Amino acid sequence: MTAHIAVLGGGSFGTVIANIMAENGYPVRQWLRDESTAIAMNQQHENKRYLPGYQLSEQLTASTDMHWVIAGAEAVFVSIPSSSFRQVVQQAKPWLTTEQLLISTTKGVEASSFKLMSQILQEELPGGRIGVLSGPNLAKEIAQGHITASVIASDDPALCERVQHILCSKSFRAYASTDVYGVELGGTLKNIYAIASGLSAALGVGENTKSMLITRSLAEMSRFAVAKGANPMTFLGLSGIGDLIVTCTSPLSRNYRVGFALGQGKNLDDAVAELGEVAEGVNTLKEVRQQASEHDIYMPLVMGLFEVVFNHAPVKQVIANMMGNQPNVDVDFAV
Repeated sequence: MTAHIAVLGGGSFGTVIANIMAENGYPVRQWLRDESTAIAMNQQHENKRYLPGYQLSEQLTASTDMHWVIAGAEAVFVSIPSSSFRQVVQQAKPWLTTEQLLISTTKGVEASSFKLMSQILQEELPGGRIGVLSGPNLAKEIAQGHITASVIASDDPALCERVQHILCSKSFRAYASTDVYGVELGGTLKNIYAIASGLSAALGVGENTKSMLITRSLAEMSRFAVAKGANPMTFLGLSGIGDLIVTCTSPLSRNYRVGFALGQGKNLDDAVAELGEVAEGVNTLKEVRQQASEHDIYMPLVMGLFEVVFNHAPVKQVIANMMGNQPNVDVDFAV
């Protein structure tokens, strides 16, 4: 009998990857907090809150029984918002084993500790076989069958190979990487710049400005990566520039939509409430700004956006201040 796959989390991305694996022929068990949602998913084969109209495989079973979902699973995908990631992993620990493949799909950092999700997994399950999945992966497009690629990163080659096999389909590909920190950092940092892009789009900026914003965002991400010990070349791949492009240009991006709402004059609380989902970039902006200040990392976009989002600074004044800075080199890291 084929071992099942477990997915922790009932959001849009957790649901689409669970369904990809189910459609690939694997029995998949998905853990949700809400009993009524789980029952509705099993009866109607649809996640009406996050992916309405998207038909789910009958190989996918939702449950609130975490023990039943995890015990005996070959692989466990953790698709939980960063704010409750550690709590859920601690809840799951009694049934997790070091033989299971443990893969995070969360793009964010733990507040105050600046721990990435893979680091939390390592702390909570020492000796575990850990990987991260990241890339330009808008859940609604995956659900619609648009061709999509992602990156599975781990220092365990067998884990990467197995996850590639489990996930790859006619419309979804997973490429491998050994740079866990770089892949995860790219998926985390890009959320900040998606907010900036959404805000600027609401203000009606030109195409030149949009291009400048994306490329200078990449420069900041790479600068931060070098300062934190990651490989900046990883940011030239799917989990870096690939994810940055899609999240900075698509209204399907949650962080972009928060930024757009801010650009329309709404306050942060209203923008997040209107979204109805977690926008990881809000917390990440706060944490990265603190890291940049403490370690003297030059990140003018982060600093300016922080003033707009949290201190209600006038956007035009922040832009004027940034444009008054002396331009530095275009690319400031070398191979």
